[in-house]
Amino acid sequence: MSTNERFVITINRELGSGGRTVGRLVAQRLGVPFYDKALIQALTQKYNLSVAEIERMKGRNHSWWADFKRAMNIGARQGASQYGYRPSDMPDTLTTDEMFQTEQEVLKGIAADESCVVAGRSGFFVFRDHPRHLSILIQASMDYRVARVARKQNLTPEEARKTIDRVDEMRENYVRKYTGTSRYDTRNYDLVLSADGKTEEELADVIMMYIEKKLK
Repeated sequence: MSTNERFVITINRELGSGGRTVGRLVAQRLGVPFYDKALIQALTQKYNLSVAEIERMKGRNHSWWADFKRAMNIGARQGASQYGYRPSDMPDTLTTDEMFQTEQEVLKGIAADESCVVAGRSGFFVFRDHPRHLSILIQASMDYRVARVARKQNLTPEEARKTIDRVDEMRENYVRKYTGTSRYDTRNYDLVLSADGKTEEELADVIMMYIEKKLK
């Protein structure tokens, strides 16, 4: 795949589908950074980023994200753990309009400076007008998701199902509120995959083949 032009791969996924892991694998294979909810929220909170502050940085330099990274000594390959966050640490709090706008600006700043893979954060919507953007949805059957969540989080199947239902509702409400569409609407994606019967490596293989074909 040609990397002369910047590109963005966004991956939305159902809890328990393994989508975050697949996203990391794809980013590693492409040699680009991976961003998810934990990292974006950690950045905005740790450095007190806001829409107003980002606009001030933009006013000083068009490539504000590159300057910001250098000033804060943020490496391109850093993960959320660098900031003391893990996905399981993030509280299921309601996102405010200001937070959503700030996260959008951060993501757009990242994409203007470097190619990347983004998991969640309504990436399909944020980058809908990006000329080299591929949007992917990874789903799985409920049995698959329950088994994976129960194993990963040391829960009973009943507890895992309740967790999945709660997160599904929370994510759908978030997407509907801020994008006016459903995260399950396949028209929002270029590629929709089922995790059933596939390893994370195999899912990454399929995505890489698709990327090679589409982003020549």
